[in-house]
Amino acid sequence: MDDMNAILEPGMLVRHPTEEAWGIGQVQSNIGGRVTVNFREEGKVVIDSQRVALIPVFDS
Repeated sequence: MDDMNAILEPGMLVRHPTEEAWGIGQVQSNIGGRVTVNFREEGKVVIDSQRVALIPVFDS
C-alpha cells in the first residue's frame, strides 16, 4: 500500500475510511508510520499507516 499518510502533518483534518461515525479528526502527530488523531466522536486514536490510509479533509 502506498503510504498516503506520510503527507499528514499536525493540525491537518482527516477522516477514517471505514469509521464514519468517528467524524472528522485532527492529526496530533505522525511519527514512524503511526499517526495519532483526535476524532470528534471517538477521541484519540493511533493509526498504523501500513493498515489504514486516512482521508484528508480540505473543507469541513
